Amino acid sequence: MELRELARTGVQLPALGLGTWQYRAGVEPLRAGVALGSRFIDTAESYGSEEVVGQAIHGIRRDIFLASKVSPRHFRYREVIQAAEESLKRLKTEFLDLYQLHWPNYTVPIEETLGAMEALVDQGKIQFIGVSNFMLGDLKRAQRAASKHRIVSNQVRFNLIDRTIEDGLLPYCQQSGITVIAHSPLATGLNSIRAMDPEGVLERLAASRSRSIAQIALNWCISNHGVVTIPKGSSLEHVRENCQASDFELTPEELRLLDSKVRYRNRGSVERTLRRVARHVLQLTGRNQ
Repeated sequence: MELRELARTGVQLPALGLGTWQYRAGVEPLRAGVALGSRFIDTAESYGSEEVVGQAIHGIRRDIFLASKVSPRHFRYREVIQAAEESLKRLKTEFLDLYQLHWPNYTVPIEETLGAMEALVDQGKIQFIGVSNFMLGDLKRAQRAASKHRIVSNQVRFNLIDRTIEDGLLPYCQQSGITVIAHSPLATGLNSIRAMDPEGVLERLAASRSRSIAQIALNWCISNHGVVTIPKGSSLEHVRENCQASDFELTPEELRLLDSKVRYRNRGSVERTLRRVARHVLQLTGRNQ
């Protein structure tokens, strides 16, 4: 498994970790992924998967880079501390390697939230602070609020057909030494990717490489500097397939072919602003926490 440095910290992460959003497959696929080199497992208090992750890492905790997330409804200082404690209990571990703010919460001062996150670092309950689904302005505000411990990662949607972060956020993270953790690297499924590939480029590349379409799409994702990804494997077969997506390298010509032939969306600044405003309004009314 190819390794990538986490945000100039010296800590090495596998380029392909294990995601657990809507995960229902049990312990064995996670254990298999770890055995294949995907020793980075990502979960969240809102996923409902922390307990099974805790079971999967039993006895091998020190070999795992373990990440979880606190939900925006718990961004008040005391609630961040309590949420972390409860995640640690569900995961049956004494510390988290990475603790992430799951979404921005515009109703709670980011300074208060980051103060709690930094206190958790000082207490040894988390090693690193990250954010998730933070656009560029949100990330910069969080960076300014982090007075003692820097933000090392931003977990955001990034795949062949949704490349919104290429407009500002990805270059900024690359230049600033912030690792991008790409979630949803296979979009909403291979059918959604195939629908954006009218000329069948992915299928041709997969055939010429003796790879699967999923492996080509995952390899494209980690071909970007400073990016790791966390596909979900819902079976032993899927986990093995995903883990084998890092043991080859797409050529510059193949990358150019994918970039030019596979259609993708890139949300503009207006749409991003409207989505941010909508989230803010929902949070103010208590309907999106």
